[in-house]
Amino acid sequence: MRAGSYDQVMAAARSAGILLHRVRQGRTEVLLVHPGGPLWARRDLGSWSIPKGELDADEDPLAAARREFAEELGTPLAADAPTLALGEVRQRSGKRVLAWAVAGDVDVDQVHSNTARVEWPPRSGRMLEVPEIDRAAWFELDEARRRINPAQVELLDRLSR
Repeated sequence: MRAGSYDQVMAAARSAGILLHRVRQGRTEVLLVHPGGPLWARRDLGSWSIPKGELDADEDPLAAARREFAEELGTPLAADAPTLALGEVRQRSGKRVLAWAVAGDVDVDQVHSNTARVEWPPRSGRMLEVPEIDRAAWFELDEARRRINPAQVELLDRLSR
């Protein structure tokens, strides 16, 4: 990370995301995404996430969450979709994640993510272009709690309440 003001550093450590949920056969399901790239290829439990991404310096967090949802899944949320603020959680890395719950549905077979450039292997100077997410899936809440980044479990709990 480049040197900069405290505000710049904190802005870079903030993400915003959407916890999409639906009810099937009386059970709540949530949409989670799995990060793409070789670092995550063999990781599963604890590595899934809500669709989210970093906030630009002066960007509205909900607008960023909507933008990231569209970029990572290849489909935008309906502009009039009601949102429920779930607040913020802090991941072990220190990144703060702001989230909103939205009721809706996405066909995970139609998901197509944008891409990102990553250095692989680390410190090699070799850059790969990889999808930001390599898959998305619907999970009932109990299974989602096993799959999601541990810090984001609190978002599932808040949705349940």
